[in-house]
Amino acid sequence: MVTIMVAERKKLRKPSPKQKEKGMTVKAKKKTARARALVKTGKGRISINQKSLTIIEPRYVKMLIEEPLILAPEDLVSSIDIRVSVMGGGFSGQAGAVRSAIAKALISYTGDEKLRDRFLEYDRTLLVDDVRRKEAKKPLGKGARKKKQKSKR
Repeated sequence: MVTIMVAERKKLRKPSPKQKEKGMTVKAKKKTARARALVKTGKGRISINQKSLTIIEPRYVKMLIEEPLILAPEDLVSSIDIRVSVMGGGFSGQAGAVRSAIAKALISYTGDEKLRDRFLEYDRTLLVDDVRRKEAKKPLGKGARKKKQKSKR
């Protein structure tokens, strides 16, 4: 007889109005990029490293960052301010970290299970950090995998 254990979901706590006013901080990682998002009640302003989301370039990076905002209800997005600070990594890794931080911030702000399920159904990386790191260098080579060519004779 085989028993299957089902992992129980963590219940989301609804934040108090005082917490919403003060703001909630969330962290996210993608490769070596780290992002911190602060979400609080406001007028729908979103800034990344003190720059408005509207001026982020290239366009596909901006679209990637906007995905959790498009999936979230319009009234929620227009009633909060999100400030994200990101460091480390390249622009693509930073975009992934910002995207994840915004999604996590929206969920921690609302405590909404349906929104969390919608994010997980759309793309799991919105809520789960990327754990990939650089592989360690090995002996007899320049890097982790590259080796000196062996001679047969």
